[in-house]
Amino acid sequence: MRRYLRFVPLVLLLAVVAELAVFIGVGRAVGFGAAVLLVFAASLLGLVLLRREGMRAWRGFRTSVESRQPPGRQVTDGLVGLAGALLLAIPGLLSGLVGVLLLVPPVRRLARAGVQRATERRVSSMVAGDLFGPRTVRVRQGEPAAPPSGEDVVAPQVVDEGRAIEGEIVEPRRP
Repeated sequence: MRRYLRFVPLVLLLAVVAELAVFIGVGRAVGFGAAVLLVFAASLLGLVLLRREGMRAWRGFRTSVESRQPPGRQVTDGLVGLAGALLLAIPGLLSGLVGVLLLVPPVRRLARAGVQRATERRVSSMVAGDLFGPRTVRVRQGEPAAPPSGEDVVAPQVVDEGRAIEGEIVEPRRP
């Protein structure tokens, strides 16, 4: 993670250059005043949506906690919505476009799934299970993978005559 932090200033500089290029292009196409009004209107809409998305995320989180459900889906959906509203509130046409896209339900679902996958890769399966609930997987009979060196080989068990079964991924407890 730290190795990627050194690229943050470069990415921010490229984002500012891209925003200026888009603003100049839109300003030439529709006029400078109209481009400024468009940026102002998008930022104002973003500020309104920021409050709405924040309240929606908080309500979803509270509802899931009160019903004793894993809060991960509501949290990631709220984070994606807040990110979209924040990008819309930041003055800029390109960031506003990305923000609007993150608020569109199909794109929002895709982004939420991406955030969930990234989170599951970075935390243990036990924590991911607490956040998002147990993952359902399909298991097929096949050749067992070679165990890491130094571990005992456990013979695979044939369950359900070799058909696919559904189950939970459970991380073994470490001593």
